[in-house]
Amino acid sequence: MINVLFTTAPGQWTTFDWWPPVGWWPEAARDLLVPGPSASATFVLPSTPASVHSARSFTAGALTAWGLGELIENMELVVSELATNALRHGLRLDEPRCERPVHMSLVRRGPLVTGAFTDPGTSVPVLRYPGPLDTGGLGLHIVESISLRWGWSALAPHGKIVWAVLS
Repeated sequence: MINVLFTTAPGQWTTFDWWPPVGWWPEAARDLLVPGPSASATFVLPSTPASVHSARSFTAGALTAWGLGELIENMELVVSELATNALRHGLRLDEPRCERPVHMSLVRRGPLVTGAFTDPGTSVPVLRYPGPLDTGGLGLHIVESISLRWGWSALAPHGKIVWAVLS
């Protein structure tokens, strides 16, 4: 049996205790919902570069189990970009003991699946327009082009959740 002590108001989740509650869906994407099966799967990403590969494998396994194999390729790409951003910008890896993990959740509602990442960082995800010689900066453009909708929300007392919905 697991006991949970809530220190925040109902519906207000922190970076450290956020797991998708039953029925969770990003508020900004509620208009996309249609009836159908619901499921969720959550994975804690260690703060290592190998976590991105693990997140992709976890995604492929969950979508296969849910019978949504046609989403694997696109969701793996979105998960790679969001996991990389969460690990790179959401954690302070220069701290010797970064104990605040990144949580990844996949939430299925009918034919839709949301990939969501929580991290303790305060940086806000923004679409960048990199210069021609920049080696990065296109990740959120990829997420935007593949997903039906994406966004982020602040979590109390600090941190954020970044999500993308695919169909």
